Amino acid sequence: MENTHRPGTTHDVTNQAPPLADYNLFAADSALAESLERAGAGWHREALARDGARLGAAETLALADLANRHEPELFTHSPRGERIDALEFHPAWHRLLALLRAEGLHALPFSHPQPGAMAARSAGYFLHAQLESGSLCPMTMTFASIPVLQREPALFEALRERLYAREHDPRDLPWQQKSSMMIGMGMTEKQGGSDVRSNRTEARAAGVATGRGAEYRLTGHKWFFSAPQCDAHLVLARSADHDALSCFFVPRFAPDGSKNAVNVQRLKNKLGNRSNASSEVEFFDAYGLMIGEEGRGVATIIEMANYTRLDCVIGSAALMRAALVQAIHHARHRSAFGRLLAAQPLMQNVLADLALESEAATVLFMRLARAFEESEPASGAVSDAGAAVSGDVALQARAWRRIVTPAAKFWVCKRALAFTGEAMEVWGGNGYVEEGPMARFYREAPVNSIWEGSGNVMCLDVLRALEREADAAQALFLAWRREAQGHAVLEAALDRLSALLNGAPGTREANARHIAQQLVLIAQAMLLREGPAEVADAFIATRLDEHGADCGRVFGTLPARFDHGALVARAFPAL
Repeated sequence: MENTHRPGTTHDVTNQAPPLADYNLFAADSALAESLERAGAGWHREALARDGARLGAAETLALADLANRHEPELFTHSPRGERIDALEFHPAWHRLLALLRAEGLHALPFSHPQPGAMAARSAGYFLHAQLESGSLCPMTMTFASIPVLQREPALFEALRERLYAREHDPRDLPWQQKSSMMIGMGMTEKQGGSDVRSNRTEARAAGVATGRGAEYRLTGHKWFFSAPQCDAHLVLARSADHDALSCFFVPRFAPDGSKNAVNVQRLKNKLGNRSNASSEVEFFDAYGLMIGEEGRGVATIIEMANYTRLDCVIGSAALMRAALVQAIHHARHRSAFGRLLAAQPLMQNVLADLALESEAATVLFMRLARAFEESEPASGAVSDAGAAVSGDVALQARAWRRIVTPAAKFWVCKRALAFTGEAMEVWGGNGYVEEGPMARFYREAPVNSIWEGSGNVMCLDVLRALEREADAAQALFLAWRREAQGHAVLEAALDRLSALLNGAPGTREANARHIAQQLVLIAQAMLLREGPAEVADAFIATRLDEHGADCGRVFGTLPARFDHGALVARAFPAL
């Protein structure tokens, strides 16, 4: 038998999928583009197309791997023994932050308010979140801090230019000496976690003045302090004059230019989100400025949490999208048992089912973004038609924002875990190694479920919001009833939700996850009906039809009557 091997080789490398690179993330996403138009943000299409091409370039994609392989390092002291708590990042990290900042994803709806600005920003954030997750954290917190800081006119006027700036300034200097700045947050402590009312950090007045706008000195700790390199943090502490918590603006450097006494004890050794530094800190008489009303710290900072929860939904939807396109690309280039994976009926079923889940998550976060705008008519929000937001639209928008957002944060973030695992399996063993992106996507998936409130916290928040926003909930449910009229499956799904909500008060809390799940699935179904019928029909039949749906099922169990190949082609057209 003739020897076909070349000297020094044992085999030729064949049947391996090429890396997915040099494609346009925005141009390849029909669901996102259609949602952008529905949200009245079509004016941002060209910017997203330019950014989508940049993010899909091989050089840009490489930044994500570099930033996660070369994790940040903490240097607590200088060579002379001075306390510095400096963090060193790989240059790829700073390039990622520069890309995010250049697109205005830290401030766009506030720095350039106009109809559709929240949706435009959310779409851009979604594209960047497909690239790398860790760099999103400081941008999300900076973005979410702006509406809180805007309520402190004197402070915000001093910060405005640096908060809105579109260049990234990595220098470790007092914020007054920088061209741009980032804001973080410090809420949780060892003994409390999500129960921030158990916090023990104390704040005592630094002078005669007390209350809003006064200077304080903080002593205590934070168990999760993200991200310690930020130029300032919003921190919860208990003042001597009030039993309840207050909120404080705590800069990295004190007013005299010295390092503020916020000592980083260590960086967290995390499962994922490795490019970003999360830390434990202690306050040793640290300088802080009270913002908001004294004793109203939780209410002050909860607005920041509402925005960060939206970003958790977007981030998880982006992980789904990133994993989906990688899975489809791989299946189109990998053969097994004599034909391409993408041509095999069972694999098509899996990919089509993943595509449905991804599109449902996309349309949901884009609708939530629109609701953030519509629910605040005083801020100048207007409808797609350009008229002032009506009372009924604003009421429904408040329901989307206050009720559906925490439900979406629960459900979409939970689905991302199973989704990324399934997409990894499409790659087989190649997906399980760190050289490719699938392992990183999988490790990133749990963080959004945990951060800013775990699943149970979100579901209990849904119940509270349903009680506190009863008028808004009724407006939304009535609108859904009108839209579902004549559709037997949707009408039955709404009946089941109503039965859950009207059940015995003692059982409602135990059913909170079921309520949140049903709420989100109905919301996604209603939104998908605004797009192609084949997508909506397949989603409704497999998620809401009690005779055929099984929401806890594995992916890849779509009935044969749906065109699996067409669903996959819509999700990611062949390059």
